[in-house]
Parts: sequence; structure tokens; C-alpha cells
Amino acid sequence: MKKWKKLRSEFVADLKIFKARFDFLINPRNQKEVKVSVLDAQDAVNIAAFTADQKVLLVKQYRFGSEELSMEFPGGFVDEGEDLLAAAKRELKEETGYSSNNWTYVGWVYANPVFMNSKIHHYVADHIQQDGETDFDDEEDIEHLLLSVKEMKQAVLRNEITHPHTIAALTKLELLKTSPHK
Repeated sequence: MKKWKKLRSEFVADLKIFKARFDFLINPRNQKEVKVSVLDAQDAVNIAAFTADQKVLLVKQYRFGSEELSMEFPGGFVDEGEDLLAAAKRELKEETGYSSNNWTYVGWVYANPVFMNSKIHHYVADHIQQDGETDFDDEEDIEHLLLSVKEMKQAVLRNEITHPHTIAALTKLELLKTSPHK
């Protein structure tokens, strides 16, 4: 399969957490020019955070797109120029008041490659401890939950956890756990 050739980009709007643009490309299959929408955003992190007794720390918060409460891993955007691990530590502390000295990077996925260019980087924080205060953004009102791994998996199967970044991180963790190449 041939790569698509980008002819030009046009800025559309600054949407606070995204910048929208139109890209004009040549479809290599038929050589026709197409106009596509792309959202530029900072990369983000999410954190699978485990207590010493293997409980999983989740956050529950209102999501504006779905207009529903969402149960998910803590996380958020990486600030411009910020190190990924520093962002993960900051987001865990801001959203939960917890921290850890035991961090593992487990990879990334695109946020939504259909129309976005940003990545979600997944971290595991082991032996978390609540040792600080939360520092919510103005758009946040967060509740904390501690579930066993089994309870969390059941919540995914019951569609109580539907956030794709949390499910992607869980999938990576399960595959790493069962991989013959670990």
C-alpha cells in the first residue's frame, strides 16, 4: 500500500484542547485530491495505579462528550515540553492525591487515528500511597474508587468502564502478562 501525499494544510480553529485543520491529500489508489479533518492535540498519559494489596485506583468523572460519568484510569494531557513520566506522576497526584516510586512504561496507542494525531502513553504505578491533596482543573469533579483486578474486569464486561484509553491500557497489561516474550 502506498503512502498518501499531503499537498497542504489549512488551519481551521483553536478549540482549547485541540487545534483543528484541514489536510488536502492525494489518494494513491485513484490520484484524487481529498480534504480531511485533523485534530492536533498534545499527547496524554494514563496510569494503571495499584495499591500494595493489588487494588486498582480508578477515577469517576463527568465526560462532556458522552454526557455521562466515566470510570477510568487517572490521566491527562502532557504539557508542552514535559517529560512523559513527569506528566504521569503529576496527573496521578493532581487527580487522586496518590504517588508512587515504582513506575513502568507499557507503551502507547493513538488517541483516535481516524482524525487525531496524538498518542496516549500508558504507565503502571505500583505500591501507590495517598500522600497529598488533589488539585482538580476547573472542568473536573472526580471521585476515587479502589477495585480488585477481578472487579475491574467485570466492570469492563458490564460496560461500566467504557473509556477506550483505559481499555487499551488494560489490554496491553493483559498481553504483557501472558506474552511468552516478557
